[in-house]
Amino acid sequence: MKKIGLMSDTHGYVDPKVFDYFKEVDEIWHAGDVGEIDVIEKLEAFKPVKGVYGNIDGHEVRAAWPKYQRFMCEEMEVLMTHIGGKPYKYTKDSLPEFEKKTPNIFVCGHSHILLVQFDKKIQALWLNPGACGYKGFHKTKTLLRFEVHGKDIKNMEAIELGPRVKPDPIISDNLFEK
Repeated sequence: MKKIGLMSDTHGYVDPKVFDYFKEVDEIWHAGDVGEIDVIEKLEAFKPVKGVYGNIDGHEVRAAWPKYQRFMCEEMEVLMTHIGGKPYKYTKDSLPEFEKKTPNIFVCGHSHILLVQFDKKIQALWLNPGACGYKGFHKTKTLLRFEVHGKDIKNMEAIELGPRVKPDPIISDNLFEK
């Protein structure tokens, strides 16, 4: 069994509540639009992380993480990208990835809309954790947390971190000093 914390669209900011909600996870998955390389560094100092770059990410993040990441979690094949489309309507560059091998779990970000749906057409669970940064049009910062048990997903939780508001710079500068 593996406990996963799934996030996306940090846009350079990690809400300190992430560390509380993800304290019991084994791994963090980040579905792109990281924003700054220090977000990756802070997450990696906390837990093992897998991620992909997003459309706003610069060369440092793109050098650290790929556009597509395919990996095994327990007995589930996971395919992650930032812009992948939505269930039943995928982006043109995602389709060749499905042709290689259809994953059990397809993870993407970009929309800033939390959605979990099983796509019967490709027989895969589609996950988008929404956005947990303060930049974008979403009203609430969100995450997903779940467990992978062999070929099963259990205890899926949609987590609301609170409203999308710009953090106080004096407070946010000291968030990671412990």
